[in-house]
Amino acid sequence: MNIRAWLPVASIIGLATLLSACGSHSRPQTPQPSPVAQTQSTPPPKIEPPPADPISTLIDASQQRFDEGERELKLGHLERARAEFDRAIDMVLEAPDGARSDARVRAHLDHLVDRINAYEATLLAQEDGFAEKRDEPASIDELLRIATFPKPEVAAGTADAVKADLATTEHDVPIPQNSRIFSYIELFQGRLRDYIEESLRRGSRYLPMIQGVFRAEGLPLDLAYIPIIESGFKTNALSKASAKGPWQFMKATAVEQGLKHDWYVDERSDPEKATVAAAKYLKTLHRMFDGDWHLVLAAYNGGLGRVQRAINRSGVEDFWRLSESAKYLPKETREYVPLILAAIVVAKNPVQYGFSVVAEAPMAYEKVAVPQAIDLRKVAEWTGQSVDDIQALNPELRRWTTPLAQPNYEVKVPVGTAEDFSARLAAAPPEDLVSLKWYTVRRGESLSTVARKLGVRRMDLAEANRLSLKSPVRAGQQLVIPRAPTALTASTTGRAAPEAVAARSLAGAASVTPTASQTNASVTYRVKRGDTLSSIAQLFDTTVEKIKSWNKLRGNVIAAGVRLKIPVPAN
Repeated sequence: MNIRAWLPVASIIGLATLLSACGSHSRPQTPQPSPVAQTQSTPPPKIEPPPADPISTLIDASQQRFDEGERELKLGHLERARAEFDRAIDMVLEAPDGARSDARVRAHLDHLVDRINAYEATLLAQEDGFAEKRDEPASIDELLRIATFPKPEVAAGTADAVKADLATTEHDVPIPQNSRIFSYIELFQGRLRDYIEESLRRGSRYLPMIQGVFRAEGLPLDLAYIPIIESGFKTNALSKASAKGPWQFMKATAVEQGLKHDWYVDERSDPEKATVAAAKYLKTLHRMFDGDWHLVLAAYNGGLGRVQRAINRSGVEDFWRLSESAKYLPKETREYVPLILAAIVVAKNPVQYGFSVVAEAPMAYEKVAVPQAIDLRKVAEWTGQSVDDIQALNPELRRWTTPLAQPNYEVKVPVGTAEDFSARLAAAPPEDLVSLKWYTVRRGESLSTVARKLGVRRMDLAEANRLSLKSPVRAGQQLVIPRAPTALTASTTGRAAPEAVAARSLAGAASVTPTASQTNASVTYRVKRGDTLSSIAQLFDTTVEKIKSWNKLRGNVIAAGVRLKIPVPAN
């Protein structure tokens, strides 16, 4: 008989335990509870989670959309930011119980509208895209100021290091072994160490291109290091004398060398175009001074005419003899040449002088011809980049838009994005490409009267439309207003600003609903710097007369900060 057929389960367990302990002095085992008994015990009561608070869920979801809008705004993706801000507000306004049904919802909605309006005000204060990009001080001014101070004494080790370096490193511009050059190398290793290292690091992006241009033009490659002193290789460097870009061209010289300069573009800031112009200019100076590169460098700083006059007055055609006296060349020019030569020495062999330079990847981009003006923020969105990245690739653009009247302008985009960007460009309607506001000239108006009416500078209005200050305008002529709408204001598609959308929606969600006999509702708008009654009327698709009537205004002058009631069609 099978013992398992009739033994109780507990006995089976006890027997198994006893057998396993055979041969040992084990103490009696405590019977274990039956697994069957365990499975038959009453399960613990199930604890139901508390019901979700629909108000908290709504606020959290709306806040997530707003946070995403802020992230897009930081990248310069204004359309995406606007869409996320709209979603954040719409989620609240379209709630089944209404936006004003709960105090928490009302507080959240007010907070959203205030934050969005604050972003709008900030962007308007910056002129939002039509203000010129900020420049940085050119290093040449500070370096030449330092150069006028007493020089540090040259350590014996520095002089020996330079002599050993020059014995083994080839240079295609003559480098004299004199104390003036040695003292600047001493200065670079001390007070100016950080500046030189930073310039060499930044310059590593551009040096392959610069050397390629100079090699093709038959110029000494040593001259590629001139921007170390001129600008630190900064594309937006601007000197006190208004020289600009990595090569620090004055405007007149730049135009002579074929660089364009207008309200939209300053090619002095484009590294490649400016380098081509610099090569052309250096070759011209080289011919003028019979191949003497030291005189060429002096003329690059002080001007061709000044150096020629100094030679004619002194009868000396050698820079070092010419610079021994203060009678012929200004102090800055006398110091400029040894300063450049010292920079060349250090740049060609930085390890020799204790510099640790981590090179950056060379600038790389693709070019796409755009059929009409396009906002750089749109380029940033369609290439998945930040607007700062797009601006860095297109430093010649003075504002956040490509030139208005220059079809097929080639905008630079990151490598690998040109194909997708071109596809988005081809599929987009023209009105989506750039955030421009237009004004139709009326009979009897001039540039001056239009500028006053729109609250913009007459010079900006003229240059933005490629007109001279004396150019006549005719009735019906379309002028671009050189103040773009912000990320959060109306676009050329006619969509109202989120502030207006929110205000209109809030009016519809309020406890008082417009009656059928009412033809207009109103929203409150706070006047911002640069606003005019005309621009506000265009923003809300109404008329100046209606705004004046609703607000009992007698004149056309309004002050920033004033709140106006704006008539808008009732929902």
